[in-house]
Amino acid sequence: MDLHIAGRTAIVCASSRGLGRGCALALAEEGVHVVLNGRDPETLERTAADVAKVATQGATVKMVAADVTTPEGQTALLETCPDPDILVNNAGGPPPGDFRDWTRKDWTAACAANMFTPIELIKATVDGMTARRFGRIVNITSSAVKAPIDILGLSNGARSGLTGFVAGIARKTVAYNVTINNLLPGPFDTDRLRGTIEFEAEKRKTDVDVVAAERAGSNPSGRFGTPEEFGAACAFLCSAHAGYITGQNLLLDGGGYPGTF
Repeated sequence: MDLHIAGRTAIVCASSRGLGRGCALALAEEGVHVVLNGRDPETLERTAADVAKVATQGATVKMVAADVTTPEGQTALLETCPDPDILVNNAGGPPPGDFRDWTRKDWTAACAANMFTPIELIKATVDGMTARRFGRIVNITSSAVKAPIDILGLSNGARSGLTGFVAGIARKTVAYNVTINNLLPGPFDTDRLRGTIEFEAEKRKTDVDVVAAERAGSNPSGRFGTPEEFGAACAFLCSAHAGYITGQNLLLDGGGYPGTF
């Protein structure tokens, strides 16, 4: 299927690794000019080389080595790409832990990264999208929005706040062919997942491989998801065919969520 987005331009935040990287690869394969972002320049350069290899139809790859959760990082991204057609919001999730140990500073940092930052980037880009009558905004949140995970309380709270914000604004922009949706990843094979597995293993005083096998086995699919299949879902939501989908929370979790709705 031709997604009809070749020649469009995308900002993909936190895209040097993991799910953001998967999204960048999928968009470049569709001929989208991609602006990559990450904090580590070396990792970012390696990813840029990989993205350039799969890019089609003359799609270009640019890099912005910066922390997107800071005003300086956002400014650097927007100076490199002031008028994106596609915005993929993503940022590393806050660490797992016990809520009794979290301070106000911890909560503020979590909300700044996983709620305020995407809202600020939406604010900076959405009016240009509506003026051009095309825009696709995808926020990478978490399956914990629908099924909270106790050790990820910081993430549960911050990402749920973003979800509530999107539910309102997405109904205002769709008339201008600008959609805003959320992708809710479950257990994907990323550094983030490995971090939570290591945390649990340490807490239980058991081997990391044991916990990983248990986690994968407990999912109806019997495995973890891959960044590549996540990226494919993101690319479709960014496509010309997805103009009637907005304000939605698409859960990608291998069937882990047991609810009917």
